Amino acid sequence: MTSIEYQGIKFTGGKFFLILSLIGAIIGGGWTGYKFYDDYLDMKAKIEEYTAPDLSHYDEKLAVLKSELDMILDEITLVADVAKDLKTDMKADLRQMNGDIRHITEIVNDVEDRQKEDTREIFDEIKIIEDNLNLNINKALNNPLNNMSAKVK
Repeated sequence: MTSIEYQGIKFTGGKFFLILSLIGAIIGGGWTGYKFYDDYLDMKAKIEEYTAPDLSHYDEKLAVLKSELDMILDEITLVADVAKDLKTDMKADLRQMNGDIRHITEIVNDVEDRQKEDTREIFDEIKIIEDNLNLNINKALNNPLNNMSAKVK
């Protein structure tokens, strides 16, 4: 077996490899810690140098879009109000027209009734005039001074 002696301590193969492994692990851990710290410093420098992009043009566009949307909503509200008012006015006009139609129908029916009554009266008067005329014709024809005779019905 091989062994190494250093300052009165004897190291055999197994102990030697164990010490070398520990030294390698310590060096590897130090190297990893150094890389993490170096990356941290790089990231810190980049963060400190970072400037936010200028998004003001987006803010302006959003403000314009919001104002346009508000105007559109106002116009829609106005149109809805006008439509509601028109609907109410049309209902009132229809009710008024229905009332007017009923009134006109009553007037037409009354005129028709009067016309029928007037027609009956006219026919009655014509009948009376016709009867009087027939009577006068018969009188004239039956007049002994006339030399004509009438056939009496």
